[in-house]
Amino acid sequence: MTRPISLAHLTVIDLAPPAMIRLAADLGYDAVGLRLIRVTPDSPGYPLMENAPMMRETRAALADTGLRVQDIEFVRINPDFDPGPLAGFLAAGAELGARQVICAPYDPDLSRLAGNLARMAAACRAHGLQAVLEFFPWTSVPDLATALDVIAASGDPDLGVLVDTLHFNRSGSGMEDLARALPRMPFLHLCDAPVQTAYSTDELFFAGRVERLPPGAGQIPLVPILRALPGDMPVALEIPMTALSVAKGPRAAAALALDAARKLLRDL
Repeated sequence: MTRPISLAHLTVIDLAPPAMIRLAADLGYDAVGLRLIRVTPDSPGYPLMENAPMMRETRAALADTGLRVQDIEFVRINPDFDPGPLAGFLAAGAELGARQVICAPYDPDLSRLAGNLARMAAACRAHGLQAVLEFFPWTSVPDLATALDVIAASGDPDLGVLVDTLHFNRSGSGMEDLARALPRMPFLHLCDAPVQTAYSTDELFFAGRVERLPPGAGQIPLVPILRALPGDMPVALEIPMTALSVAKGPRAAAALALDAARKLLRDL
């Protein structure tokens, strides 16, 4: 069975969606994830819901290449979260045929966070989308076990969880957590990195946002994770390699990521 492979926008974040989609198709990816909302002040987002010409170009690129949109991102669930202003963002996701909306936990009150995630899941469902919660070691939901607890507390049957192999490893999450998560996982973020006994916050941010390694080039035990997944679960390659992208361009980074992922998957 062939596992679909998606190109996550962070891997080639300086490319606008139309160019990114055409590059992904040319390299042989099956899908893309699009960042429509800026995450940090020094990295771009591409608000297609506010840019009709670029939305038309993006839809044309999808139609020309046959690629699909796996996910759109990135929604911060803050203490004052209100899904109302996200209507245009969600409508854009539906227009693009996206499947998931990635949400991030930025509320220390986990009960309130769970309630707001339920509201977000309902707003996504109204547009034919699924909300998925991604956990990060530097947030109030630092690991997979906590993410699953928050999702259970939300009471929403459709709310999913997104596992990124970097955050899975650096949070100390275990295979027993992954087994519990599988029914809620629509896809996986796949990457590699060096492994240490402990990490500073700066080191977590650097790997999360600036420099990772292609699958198989680091020390994260990826094979047990991949073997635990259903054979048809998509993997998205979120592998920022900023130095390589600056030196040789985003195509080099996207190609290296795909080649490494295909080799790892073949060798399973």
